[in-house]
Amino acid sequence: MPIIPPLGILPLADRGILSITGDDRKSFLQGLISNDTSRLTAGRALYASLLTAQGKYLHDFFLVERGDAILLDGEAERLDDLKRRLSLYRLRAKVAIENVSAAFDVLAYFGDNAASAFNLDGEPGSQTVTGSTIAYVDPRLSALGLRLIATKSEAPAVLSRHKAGSMEDYERLRIGLGVPDGSRDMVVEKSILLENGFDELHGVDWKKGCYIGQELTARTKYRGLIKKRLMPVSIEGPTPAAGSLIHIGDEEVGEMRSGVSGLGLAVLRLEAVDRVAAGETLRSGDAVLHPAKPAWALF
Repeated sequence: MPIIPPLGILPLADRGILSITGDDRKSFLQGLISNDTSRLTAGRALYASLLTAQGKYLHDFFLVERGDAILLDGEAERLDDLKRRLSLYRLRAKVAIENVSAAFDVLAYFGDNAASAFNLDGEPGSQTVTGSTIAYVDPRLSALGLRLIATKSEAPAVLSRHKAGSMEDYERLRIGLGVPDGSRDMVVEKSILLENGFDELHGVDWKKGCYIGQELTARTKYRGLIKKRLMPVSIEGPTPAAGSLIHIGDEEVGEMRSGVSGLGLAVLRLEAVDRVAAGETLRSGDAVLHPAKPAWALF
């Protein structure tokens, strides 16, 4: 379903940056988030999430090292909420958390073999620094291209060195690959990581110690409790709004998430996907949906 677009660069205006500094910055995050901060290095970025105690989604984000700081790339409109939640656990840890979005821009550079433009090997999470700009292969899937964190002063020059990309192309790539975009596609305090591909998208480490929500996340994996998944759907008819219910006949079997011109993401019961494969019709309003399992997914 995904079509790799031409190479292009794009500012992601909906992203912001937290700076986490202090001697305890890695150990502090290690006890809170779903990934293993010991794997975070100057050459390796991470994707991770913060959960409720019941293992439900709160925030997802990217982590990179920059000198003595960890920079966290998260949803700009929800960044202060994330800062507040992290700060609740500071206690005596030698950690400072600051919203530094005014100092940085987040960019996406995507398209065929985007990593080679920054001399990266294409391995998810591999990272380099050019000037004051951090460039790294998207830790979720290399097909998503690169993410860049550039200082406000350097971002215009970075953008000018590459052909401009379109948000529609980027969204079609992301949605076609079946990758969620934060709270647009996951319901805060309700969604479960493994229903949204976090295992395969390198957002969970199964060997690290405890973190908030770890018990339910592990139980869900090892007991095989996943009954529905987020996946791409091609759409015949008008693109349903996010939150629109999906039916087979009169039976509700899922819910729409983000969409763009004939393509969308939907949370679907897996047994409903099997029924569609057997010839039944999946609908949302006046649209007919055709689900496709992402190539990277293990269900």
